[in-house]
Amino acid sequence: MTKTDAERRLADLMMDDVPVMEIPARMATVPSDWFERFKKVRREFMESLSDSIQELSFLNLSQETFMQLLMGRAIPENLSLRWRRPLEYGGELDIKNMFMCPRFPYGQNMDRFIAEQSGNNVLWIPNPAKKIYVPARLLGGGPGGNATSDRLAALAAQFAADRGMI
Repeated sequence: MTKTDAERRLADLMMDDVPVMEIPARMATVPSDWFERFKKVRREFMESLSDSIQELSFLNLSQETFMQLLMGRAIPENLSLRWRRPLEYGGELDIKNMFMCPRFPYGQNMDRFIAEQSGNNVLWIPNPAKKIYVPARLLGGGPGGNATSDRLAALAAQFAADRGMI
């Protein structure tokens, strides 16, 4: 599969706006304590999302769900935490190797896309530029502002001030 083939397949899966990165399809050893370490990194990642308010605003989260996410307590039901480079292919247990996206259909389509490459020497892995992948299809709107974005921006500012982050 070439990069062009990968981009074409992602377009078929309604994700023509997500960039891909090429990685060798060589399996790596995942540390036996990976899950304990993952829980810590997952929390750090969620707490780091205060810089992603704009992207979060397009996901229609309730105020309670939004705050639970920013405090590192819970991932919303229809969001999926993903690896930029999967651990089994040498990815690091680090927040820089993580992103979130809507689970259905986008997370499921990413899994399908990766599974379809089974047996290849090279894998093309979705690699969004930001911490939150918001498909272009969800970015509609028009003039007049975004009340959800404004509300969540105010909440995030208050959250950051309460934590002494400002």
